[in-house]
Amino acid sequence: MILKAPIERVWAALTDPAEIVKWFGDGADVDLRPGGAATFSFGDEHGPAIVYAVEENRRFAFYWVPGGHQDRVEITEATRTLVDFTLEPVDGGTRLRLVESGFAKFGETNQYTDNSQGWDEELSELATYLHAA
Repeated sequence: MILKAPIERVWAALTDPAEIVKWFGDGADVDLRPGGAATFSFGDEHGPAIVYAVEENRRFAFYWVPGGHQDRVEITEATRTLVDFTLEPVDGGTRLRLVESGFAKFGETNQYTDNSQGWDEELSELATYLHAA
């Protein structure tokens, strides 16, 4: 998607807990370094994550357990997906690309569809937040 915001602003919205809560859930904590711990809160549910990649103003990626009740499942190779945001400056703003990978190991479940729909909603909220600022 193309966001009508400078890349630095989009980066902050993706990585700064004070910014994340304005479009994604209602709580966030991020140790912004590879291997750092992160948590994304949605009411009573908490989604722990492990930061995978941090390339300022270019790439932010983390492992987490997709779906509800993430706080009850350990993040392992068998339970996790990789959420990978990449940023690229373009005329008039920033191109944001999001890929969440690793669903094949879950077999025939609705997890991919559920997460895809969820990200559509969340990214719409991100665009609204950034375009209002």
